[in-house]
Amino acid sequence: MVQRILCEVDNCKYWANGNRCNADVIYVTNQTAEEAVDTDDTGCKTFNPE
Repeated sequence: MVQRILCEVDNCKYWANGNRCNADVIYVTNQTAEEAVDTDDTGCKTFNPE
């Protein structure tokens, strides 16, 4: 499956032209100590609760 991962952090080692992410793995964490409820609780803009 082809994946298109976008990144706006242009000073990241894995950032590529066109806001593409060239990392082999994406690691997403909670921004709070509690369970993530919405996007603002994570470091992932595409977070959707189950």
